[in-house]
Amino acid sequence: MAVKIRLKRMGKIRAPFYRVVIMDSRAKRDGRAIEEIGKYHPTRQPSLIDIDSERAQHWLGVGAQPTEQVMALLKITGDWQKHKGLPGAEGTLEVAPAKPDKKALYEAAMAAAGKADDDHAKRPAPRKRPGRAEESAAPAPATAPAAEAASVAEPAVVAEPAVVAEPAEPAAAQETAPQPEPADTDVAKAQDVVAEVIAADAQGEAVVEAAPAGAEASAETEA
Repeated sequence: MAVKIRLKRMGKIRAPFYRVVIMDSRAKRDGRAIEEIGKYHPTRQPSLIDIDSERAQHWLGVGAQPTEQVMALLKITGDWQKHKGLPGAEGTLEVAPAKPDKKALYEAAMAAAGKADDDHAKRPAPRKRPGRAEESAAPAPATAPAAEAASVAEPAVVAEPAVVAEPAEPAAAQETAPQPEPADTDVAKAQDVVAEVIAADAQGEAVVEAAPAGAEASAETEA
């Protein structure tokens, strides 16, 4: 069985990374591996190459054949030179700088903040330059006492209570005008008789005067 050392692709479409695996040459690219001896991340800067040197030397010693990509990685790490006995076994691998400790970063930030506070406390306070608004408002306090004295000298004016109008008396309570006394009934009858006489004269009719009761009696006796 031919054994090869090759790369097995992992990751997303545009963010791949690879594992250095020992596989049967007849297996598919992402098939089952016999052993994983390292990993390779080409998207990082610098690229991450992490290969177990002891296991790589073992499989190279038993006849495993690396692919071109894996051989380039082994030359960078120096494992291929070590296997062949060539100079440059230390390799040319660039290692990314170690990430700083979070605790150390926090302490450094706190120390810088404390130093800044001390420098600020030692620094003298700058003199505040008055602005135009403050300069224009400066004479105002001189006139304030005079206004206060005037307000104290003037006596307080007491408002007089409002006069409440008395309600008007109802119409029934007012004095009624004296009604004229009715005319005498006899006078009214006389006026009616005069009116009838005037009307009869106007039409040319004879007016018969009523004789007194004594005259009628004397005429009967004479007859």
